[in-house]
Amino acid sequence: MWNEINQFLVKIDDYVWGLPLMILIMAGGIMLTIRMACLQIRKLPLALKWMVKNEEGAAGEVTSFGALCTALSATIGTGNIVGVATAISAGGPGALFWMELAAFFGMATKFAEGLLAVKYRVVDEDNHSLGGPFYYIEKGMGKNFKWLAKMFAFFGVCVGLFGIGTFSQVNGISSAIKGFFDPNSKNTVKIPGIGTYSWVVVVSSIILTILVAFVLIGGIQRISMVSQLIVPFMAVTYVLIAVVLLICNIQEVPAAVKLIVKSAFNPKAVTGGAVGTMFIAMQKGVARGIFSNEAGLGSAPIAAAAAKTNEPVRQGLVSMTGTFIDTIVICTMTGLSIVLTGAWKVKGIEGVEVTTYAFKHGLPIPGRVSAFILMLCLVFFAFTTILGWDYYSERCLEYLAGKNAKHIKVYRWLYILAVFAGPYMTVKAVWTIADIFNGLMAIPNMIAILALSGVVTMEVKKFFSQMKEK
Repeated sequence: MWNEINQFLVKIDDYVWGLPLMILIMAGGIMLTIRMACLQIRKLPLALKWMVKNEEGAAGEVTSFGALCTALSATIGTGNIVGVATAISAGGPGALFWMELAAFFGMATKFAEGLLAVKYRVVDEDNHSLGGPFYYIEKGMGKNFKWLAKMFAFFGVCVGLFGIGTFSQVNGISSAIKGFFDPNSKNTVKIPGIGTYSWVVVVSSIILTILVAFVLIGGIQRISMVSQLIVPFMAVTYVLIAVVLLICNIQEVPAAVKLIVKSAFNPKAVTGGAVGTMFIAMQKGVARGIFSNEAGLGSAPIAAAAAKTNEPVRQGLVSMTGTFIDTIVICTMTGLSIVLTGAWKVKGIEGVEVTTYAFKHGLPIPGRVSAFILMLCLVFFAFTTILGWDYYSERCLEYLAGKNAKHIKVYRWLYILAVFAGPYMTVKAVWTIADIFNGLMAIPNMIAILALSGVVTMEVKKFFSQMKEK
């Protein structure tokens, strides 16, 4: 039964993530990059400076750094550890090249998303901010396109409930914990109608559900507070560990880079037919890249709209750093670690097991210790992603249903229930479902980005000309 379901989901995934959508996402980023004269390179130092410098006396619910951490909490997750591994395993080392290229152009897309989110957001009397693609579609493109805004919001709710927000994150957490504490499933329990699972999976899912429920009840302020504590600490920790791995294997890095580039254009020549074509490498790289950094997806601008800022361009630059940190830095290090240790070629392992193999064989410490460190990073990354995506999907629901507290409360408990059910989904089904909803969510957002690209470039010129005059 599961095999038939998986095959059906794969067919839908291949259709959604076909050539048209990849062209739409990449073309949007390329066009913005050209129109803004490679702003993601020219203004990156300024963006990194403003990332930690809050704007005083501005409207909004959380600081710009808090909004960024909320966005990063949703992006830095299993995509950085598990997603990179699954992309390379399915598409070969070349998938990392396409992931990086998509991220480079995605930085321009993420900039546009953050700018438009602040420009078209709504701030009520209680200082409650609501913004994102649904508002810049409706207010920027016009009310005739409200149907497109509602389509985005609907898919946003689905992505949170069935995609990035719950199943894939919880599945990644439970797999990592089980792989460390009970890899051979020696201590199991049979759940009627579902199957036999390790006690570690059952206990971890219960504890995780309780912690998620505790934070979500506190709303955006509590989510932002937890994200600002966990995200920077764990991101720095993971990067330092990955840097140590690369330094210890520095002689292998040039060959790994060469393999990645060569495999990007001719995977079969490099792998001997072990993986698919260049299109598959491109497809997996772009899809996992979008899953990881969410550029073009339209999720990050929902958090950006809550930032305390009066300058859309400023928030656009801050939002742009999220893609840089998530993919250009963290995913690159994960991918290089997997390629240079040969973890992607090991048969019989998938998902987090691939990255765990890389850390065990690449770090100059006992394998048990490196596996434990990776498990902690994955657990905390995925935990914050769960929190961030609840915020995103609740804002989407708020747009669809209005400020109906009852609807939000019911959805929140459904979300918590989905977190509890996540560990009992198969790995392939989880990632395929996430990919499908990602693609569906990206379509209306990218249409809006392309339609409003003129507004973005006009705002950029106006802002930086005013800066020169000061």
